[in-house]
Amino acid sequence: MAVTDKDDLINLIEEDVPDNEIPEILPLMPVRDVVIFNDMLLPLFIGRDKSVRAVEHALEEDRFIFLAAQKDPVDEDPESEEIFTVGTVGKVLRMVKLPDGKIKALVQGMAKGRVLDYIEDKPFFKVKFEQIEEAENPDVDVNTEALMRNVREQSEKILSLKGELSTEVSAVLESIESPGKLADLVASNLRLRVEEAQQVLECMDQVERLTKVYGFLSREVELSTVQAKIQTDVRDEISKTQRDYYLREQVRAINRELGEQDDKVAELTEYKESIARAKMPDVAEKEALKQLKRLGQMHPDSSESSVIRTYLDWLVELPWSVGTKDHLNIKRAAKVLDEEHYGLEKVKERILEFLSVRKLNPDVKGSILCFVGPPGVGKTSLGKAIAAAMKREFVRISLGGIRDEAEIRGHRRTYIGALPGRIIQGLKQCGSNNPVFMMDEVDKLGSDYKGDPSSALLEALDPEQNSEFSDHYLNLAFDLSKVMFILTANQLETIPSALLDRMEVIYLSGYSHEEKRAIAESYLLPRQIKENGLKKRHIQLSSGAMDDIIQNFTLEAGVRNLERELGSVCRKVARKVAEGAKGGQRVSRANLEKYLGPPKYLSEMDKEESQVGLSTGLAWTQVGGEVLYVETSIIPGKGELIVTGQLGEVMQESVKAAMSYTRHALAGLGFKDSFDDLDIHIHVPDGATPKDGPSAGIAIATSLFSAVVNKPVSCDVAMTGEITLRGRVLPIGGLKEKALGALRGGIKTVLLPVKNSKDLAEIPQSVKKRISFVPVRHLDDVLKIAIEGFDELEAEAARLKEEAAASAEKKETS
Repeated sequence: MAVTDKDDLINLIEEDVPDNEIPEILPLMPVRDVVIFNDMLLPLFIGRDKSVRAVEHALEEDRFIFLAAQKDPVDEDPESEEIFTVGTVGKVLRMVKLPDGKIKALVQGMAKGRVLDYIEDKPFFKVKFEQIEEAENPDVDVNTEALMRNVREQSEKILSLKGELSTEVSAVLESIESPGKLADLVASNLRLRVEEAQQVLECMDQVERLTKVYGFLSREVELSTVQAKIQTDVRDEISKTQRDYYLREQVRAINRELGEQDDKVAELTEYKESIARAKMPDVAEKEALKQLKRLGQMHPDSSESSVIRTYLDWLVELPWSVGTKDHLNIKRAAKVLDEEHYGLEKVKERILEFLSVRKLNPDVKGSILCFVGPPGVGKTSLGKAIAAAMKREFVRISLGGIRDEAEIRGHRRTYIGALPGRIIQGLKQCGSNNPVFMMDEVDKLGSDYKGDPSSALLEALDPEQNSEFSDHYLNLAFDLSKVMFILTANQLETIPSALLDRMEVIYLSGYSHEEKRAIAESYLLPRQIKENGLKKRHIQLSSGAMDDIIQNFTLEAGVRNLERELGSVCRKVARKVAEGAKGGQRVSRANLEKYLGPPKYLSEMDKEESQVGLSTGLAWTQVGGEVLYVETSIIPGKGELIVTGQLGEVMQESVKAAMSYTRHALAGLGFKDSFDDLDIHIHVPDGATPKDGPSAGIAIATSLFSAVVNKPVSCDVAMTGEITLRGRVLPIGGLKEKALGALRGGIKTVLLPVKNSKDLAEIPQSVKKRISFVPVRHLDDVLKIAIEGFDELEAEAARLKEEAAASAEKKETS
């Protein structure tokens, strides 16, 4: 901070400083980032209130003040223990008051001192101290003289490297004959840390002090040498760069004189032509020309010019006005879909409706389709078939595991290595502004501190907004309204509601056994034969072997694992053919284990015999429908209800509702409710898998009722439905998937809520032929069908009621 020359802003105190004896009690001012030595003259900027008052008090007395370094320079109000005890008595030679209340003081170190006691700490520190007498000058022997000479030479070397050496400085260094004073002078001008300078100050032996300073001085010389070398190298590099630039400019001038075009002009001309060919919107073209002008004004080798080149490359390569012409022949599209996919009639019908509307009204803002279904049912391949039917380009990206919003909207150009988002990258890759753009696994998007990618998709997937989609890298609007977006997911629960609202959901359920066989024979097996280098004559797979592969080697809703097993068979055959086997290889049920090993899933392997307390439910998962068993055991105890199997809150509530209804039903049948001395344990196997949902309610109630009345549940009956306290059976979802799961589990009868009867239309006829579907309205209907010997139970209940009535009548007569 410089002192201003305006007299009205400062109050300059400059008087002759009296040379009095130093008193024993002085005000103390803690200083930071500096240690003051004897005979050291130093200007100090003072702003802390305590320090200002200490200086003012010193001026009012005899101008002496004790100066000690504080241990933590950041501390604005240090306590006494945070200040070094050894310091220097200084004399305030001059003081300037600044306009902002701070002061600038010129102080000179007079003597070393050690604090004995803090007398006051407010409004400033006042301490009692003792002077530390400097030891007499030692006899300067040869070693000391050599040490002093080395210190002088190293000091001059540092000053020489910094360009500050003068004859006056050399004369001052040579005139000092005391080792202690030489050490203090050099230490006060070195850039020492506070701890290091304090070590020098507290060292009383003059030769030892000079030795310490010489060590610090040697380190500083080494650092200064390296620093000077770096500065020289940088200066030489700058000079070389300037020379190279000058020579390049000379070459360009020579080329212009010869009529030859230089590389920079050729590059700018090429960019200008590319911008014109791209047929960008006016705003984008204006921005491209602006960046091109900036590029022309920059040095070709600068880092900023490479950033602009990359940006211009993206602008000129994007398909601003390039698109494919739609071939909306609905009959041909239907044929393509049928050739690529078996079944899926409702899905194909919706796609053909979409194409029909697009044909009649090309400007309509299309829906965003979302295919939802278990893995392996053909969601991704369906998107390829749509692109083939429309003769559009096809782009696919996977959203699974993406957590960074920049993956969708791109990075700002301020970041190193910035790129546009995946949508813009996909459009550049296909070279069309109207492709079929498939986004797989939208239900597996993540989010973290870098943003929420699902929120970034809202603009891109909204037909009302995506005509001006803004990517952070481009910072320009790009029209996505011509793009046909198709998304896929395994489940809807994890998709944000705002994103789900922008999409039309089309469900793809799992395949039945017959559908799998047709798909395998028509699509999967021919593809695997071709991929494994075989011909049709090389392999013959019997229908029985195909059925066994479907039933005993796969357990899935889709056909992905089925194709893997067929591929495994084809590879075994390919090896035999490669080894020179003659004729075709026939794969039948008898020799199937030679190709695939023992069966992985035995048909109906989980199906148990009819047992007491064991009922069969149906569950829906993201990989299709499955059979779910509920076990109930009654043991002596204290009336506790134990629930195991990782059941969620909803499923545990179903257990409580089933418990209440069972007590009510037993009372209605005339049985005594005596659960007080019994523990009821309900368990759902596969305990490592979390389970939740209300659809297992009637299965739980049936298992519990069976255990209480000691009657077995039919093993051929499976059931699904939510239960109420009054025993009503409420509707559930995923009936088709559950029916297919029941078929795989060998179930013959499925009990379902009456309100789900309308969903039976979606179940294939092949499934209906093998499973009997019985709608039920009340749990009593379920028990009559599922509990074996329920008629005997009702008869026993009727007998008990008659006996009770007769007993009551006899008592009245008597």
